[in-house]
Amino acid sequence: MELVKSITRPSEFLALIQFQFGAMKTVQIQDWTKLSPTLKRCYQFLVMTSRSFASVIQALDGELRDAICIFYLVLRALDTLEDDMTIPVEEKTALMKELHENLYNPEWKYRRSQEVDKIVLEEFPVISAEFRNLDKSYRDVIQEITKRMADGMCKYLDCADVNSFEDWNEYCHYVAGLVGIGLSRIFSASKLEDEIVGEDEPLSNSMGLFLQKTNIIRDYLADIQEGRKFWPKEAWSKFAKRLEDFQDASNRDEAVRCLNFLITNALHHVPDAIKYLSRLRNQSVFNFCAIPQVMAIGTLAVCYNNPDVFTTVVKLRKGQAVYMMKRAVSLNAAKIIFHDFAAEIAKIAPKNDPTKDKTLQICETILMLTHVKDSGSSYLPVLSASSVVLFTALWYYYNGTEQVYRFS
Repeated sequence: MELVKSITRPSEFLALIQFQFGAMKTVQIQDWTKLSPTLKRCYQFLVMTSRSFASVIQALDGELRDAICIFYLVLRALDTLEDDMTIPVEEKTALMKELHENLYNPEWKYRRSQEVDKIVLEEFPVISAEFRNLDKSYRDVIQEITKRMADGMCKYLDCADVNSFEDWNEYCHYVAGLVGIGLSRIFSASKLEDEIVGEDEPLSNSMGLFLQKTNIIRDYLADIQEGRKFWPKEAWSKFAKRLEDFQDASNRDEAVRCLNFLITNALHHVPDAIKYLSRLRNQSVFNFCAIPQVMAIGTLAVCYNNPDVFTTVVKLRKGQAVYMMKRAVSLNAAKIIFHDFAAEIAKIAPKNDPTKDKTLQICETILMLTHVKDSGSSYLPVLSASSVVLFTALWYYYNGTEQVYRFS
């Protein structure tokens, strides 16, 4: 049980308690009476297709909320087409490459998908109607990014492997970097952020690459079991003949060395993340961007030098995740989180790891960039033993012993 995992860590424990009893709920509830029927339906699609994004998107300010909601649903439709293995590649390619044009076709929909999120294709006219209601500055960004993503994703439809680091960066650019670029341009178009946020595409791209590389590294086992290979061959071929060989316990040492190699590569995006966050001015936009980034470095920290990546699902404790969501609401607080995890990775870097020097070098860079004087005001108070007992009793009373948090 997650509460038990965090009971010896007072900050996490209290954050979980606050989360459970609603003390951390900051999302503005939509006034559904003011929404058009189609926009209301779009927010229902959002909740149906992503619990986590539904929360963070609805916490955004003003018209930005609707623009990001529609952007997400359009890209969800594109992703659903890509994931559907029942659609022949030739047909899928045409569907994906035409989606950006069909945003202006009130009648277009696709009813033959077998994917779990097929509703965004079956009811695409609802989404496209709200797309056409957006300001032109938002529509132009969404249509352009949809086209660029589709073109790039189609390039990898028949690709069994990601070969070089250049390929890895390109693939991550198409599936995540372009999302970061689109979001940044929408932030600037809303006037809630300065123009430089939307203009600096390399920085926005790097933000997306950091998140996507983290997902790929963490999801080794699930991807291999489903026949997907996203770790670059240029990396894993230094340690094994086949990427699948890392599942074998006899290859575990080499597997962990490859894991550390890729994590070190991903960490090189952290300086860009810090620079990007330093430019943000709107609180809702900052929260939207900062929380996934600190979660990513936290995930890399728990994966680093961890052989469990090859046998099970490795993830942050729920208490850690909730605590970071509570804390990462300012640049200094985000820096402290980056600093702590970089220090943790540097501390456990194995002496015989072939990537150790590069790992320590990028960690040292992160530590220098994130050095802040922490007054301690952002930390949650330490719980007394009696408080721990009281909160534990309340937890069990209200939730029973089987309560599980789900973040997805």
